[in-house]
Amino acid sequence: MTDKNVKEIFRFPAEFERHEATLLIWPERPGSWGKDPGKAEVSFAEMIRAILISEDVHLLVSGSALERVAEYFRLPETRLLPEQTCTVSLTGHKLHVHIMDTDDSWARDTGPTWLVSGDRRRRLAVNWKFNAWGGTYDGLYANWERDDAVAGNVARLLGDPVRDASPFVLEGGSIHTDGEGTLLVTEACLLSKGRNPELSKGEIEAKLKQALGVEKILWLPRGIYDDETNEHVDNVAAFVRPGEVVLAWTEDETDPQYPLSVMDHAYLSGVTDAKGRRLKIHKLPIPRIPVCYTEEEVSEYAFEPGEDTREPGERLAASYVNFYFTNRSILLPCFGGENEESDRIAAKLLEELCPERNVIRIPARPFILGGGNIHCLTQQIPEVNPD
Repeated sequence: MTDKNVKEIFRFPAEFERHEATLLIWPERPGSWGKDPGKAEVSFAEMIRAILISEDVHLLVSGSALERVAEYFRLPETRLLPEQTCTVSLTGHKLHVHIMDTDDSWARDTGPTWLVSGDRRRRLAVNWKFNAWGGTYDGLYANWERDDAVAGNVARLLGDPVRDASPFVLEGGSIHTDGEGTLLVTEACLLSKGRNPELSKGEIEAKLKQALGVEKILWLPRGIYDDETNEHVDNVAAFVRPGEVVLAWTEDETDPQYPLSVMDHAYLSGVTDAKGRRLKIHKLPIPRIPVCYTEEEVSEYAFEPGEDTREPGERLAASYVNFYFTNRSILLPCFGGENEESDRIAAKLLEELCPERNVIRIPARPFILGGGNIHCLTQQIPEVNPD
């Protein structure tokens, strides 16, 4: 069923509202996770178990990776055909494993953006056009057809009607909402030449309002330094509740992130949200020591023709803002080692801001080596209460 059959008004709920489940895609791509994705799998499995404490998980897996997933979660011995599902109960909630081929694991960007009806009885899946973060202009890999099909395929699996926003190009990580009509984006990403170059800023804003049912767009100038997604907003700023945001920050004026965060802080300090509120801004420090690729780590990758490559010493877009709300917790990316103290500071701040949630630290270096982090890998499926 497509959007033309839906007459109701839908809204974009905040991530901190109730979820039915979380969508994830198992890590396999050698250009993101290495020829042996074992380290990424360990952190990924830990993330799944943390989510299952408070909600279900829908996990997309290729047929070739099913055996590895079965080992981590003790799935019953089974052979699944494409789009078949195996469900097991773990820690009180269910892991639903779906066989589906994808190009990579960034469910935030390739999965649907879900809306809910005003009475919260129905859900609607928005299907954007996905072009690997820039298409032929500056995309990160040459073939993305399977990723572009993920949103529609998942909506069909869950029985959700679809609002087809194609050919408008957008990734879920480039938008963030307070659930009350305000949308955060970055100019660096949404105005990049690889997305919708034929549209003006005003036309892009109108499209977002139409597709998401939001009332006001806040355009942060920049994101995280050297973020290969053209600076997604979910790496630099996020709502923790209506009227309050966390902003990635550094006090080091020599750090290339400093001027970017200063610009964003100045912008956020001078705007109001859709309800007319001035925003309360909480500075969330980035890792004190830049997280960079090592020569050994780079040697483990296998890149396809046309795929973005890595270099030893290259700085990664590591940020604690790339956390994820579950129903009862915050999953916080942590980097360990020389950034152990930075991890602790970030956890403490989020514990103070969200005392109703348990902050769970997830070892995230394998994720950031892949080019993203916990929020990039997750996509919330909002809870609805049908008759």
